[in-house]
Amino acid sequence: MIKIITKLVLKPVAKAVYRPVIEGLDQVPRKGGVILAINHLSFIDSVVIPLTAPRPISFLAKAEYFTGTGFKGRLSRSFFRAIDAVPVQRGEAHLAQAALNAALEILEGGRAFGIYPEGTRSLDGRLYRGKTGVAWLALTAGVPVVPVALAGTEKILPVGKRRPRLRKVTVKFGEPLDFSDLHGQAGSAKARRQVTDEIMRAIQQLSGQEPAEVYNEVPKAA
Repeated sequence: MIKIITKLVLKPVAKAVYRPVIEGLDQVPRKGGVILAINHLSFIDSVVIPLTAPRPISFLAKAEYFTGTGFKGRLSRSFFRAIDAVPVQRGEAHLAQAALNAALEILEGGRAFGIYPEGTRSLDGRLYRGKTGVAWLALTAGVPVVPVALAGTEKILPVGKRRPRLRKVTVKFGEPLDFSDLHGQAGSAKARRQVTDEIMRAIQQLSGQEPAEVYNEVPKAA
């Protein structure tokens, strides 16, 4: 029921209210496994992409979003299930691989998967160096990668704010990148780095962001 409401009500209402500028919808393959590699500016990015993409897009989401209690917990769980989010634990290396395995299962099932190669959202607007998990997925699954650039989402829901604001959003879907010549080389660190850097260049060309040339690390808790 929630998925039907999201498709028939939430999606058109959100588009009518925010009037997003969407470019390159025809670049997203309508069938088969595909990776959408996206720059990351705001928590709300994982809401904007499913509402603007031409097909369902699955994301990985923190397991905590699915385990809350009370009305808020049920609402969170229903929402993330409605946008095809997959719960994963975050933290140690073996958990990171488990998350990639969950994403691989999505791709091998012929579905679309969205990933933020930067790892965490950019707080200063720069585009950070991509982590190679996206390349591992592309080379293991043998699927194309569509670079995606978001702009304006950080103004809808700034860090520390809970209520979204009315701001202009732009979503650009780029030309699919084909790495079939490197298929099967997911075990090569050199190949993963090469593929990841090419993906990040494509995202930067779409977004126009200043490259940071370093990894974006999650701020340590006090």
